[in-house]
Amino acid sequence: MRMAIRFDVFTIFPEWFDSPLKCSLLGKAIEKGIVEVHCHNIRDYALDKHKVVDDYPYGGGAGMVMKPEPLFRAVESVLLNLPDEYGEPPIILLSPQGRVLNHDVVVELSRKRCIFLICGHYEGVDERVREHLATDEISIGDYVLSGGEPAAMVIIDAVSRHVPGVLGNVESLLSESFSDGLLEHPQYTRPRVFRGWGVPEVLLSGDHEAIRRWRRKEALKRTLLRRPDLLSKAKLSDEDLKLLEEVKKEVGIA
Repeated sequence: MRMAIRFDVFTIFPEWFDSPLKCSLLGKAIEKGIVEVHCHNIRDYALDKHKVVDDYPYGGGAGMVMKPEPLFRAVESVLLNLPDEYGEPPIILLSPQGRVLNHDVVVELSRKRCIFLICGHYEGVDERVREHLATDEISIGDYVLSGGEPAAMVIIDAVSRHVPGVLGNVESLLSESFSDGLLEHPQYTRPRVFRGWGVPEVLLSGDHEAIRRWRRKEALKRTLLRRPDLLSKAKLSDEDLKLLEEVKKEVGIA
């Protein structure tokens, strides 16, 4: 059986993670020991008595920049004491300048035994952290957050879902959006009719093949209408191509 995955988070606000790490599937996975999250307060590694972790940028400009010394000391201290069984973890700087997180990156990270996550703040971190400490940079989207903590939490949650034992039903991963390059098909549950809106009859038919085909066609339709960029990268079967042509005719796309 695979051992737990470990996340080491370097932050000036470790308390930010208290609530999210206690909730839902992730909270249960931590209780079971399948996922480990260790939050390290960067201020504990500052060199002065006031625990200063930021300073004015050279060359002037607005805002403050996180100093390199506390970050290097924090990461190197944890790395030095990391058990050999965890191997050499990627040291990820959460940054809007990094490669964008997507399904493939999540799967890639889920194969690691341990992941280091550096949460920046203010105007960012000293460039020497980026050049000489971090081994990777990841962004969760084309926007700026007040700090790296939300981005770190997104990575922890998304990656943990791929760790055996975290999800009750592993088949859920196979049908989720992006798992095969497409958005997920629509889902319905009871009641059969709600405020006059019914459930598609095919889902009530008991015809498993018809249901499978309907779901695949709806996934193709939803992807075409909402994220057409995904179709150029998705691996489509001959059946998929035929269904896609049907969808295009139905929605009036040549």
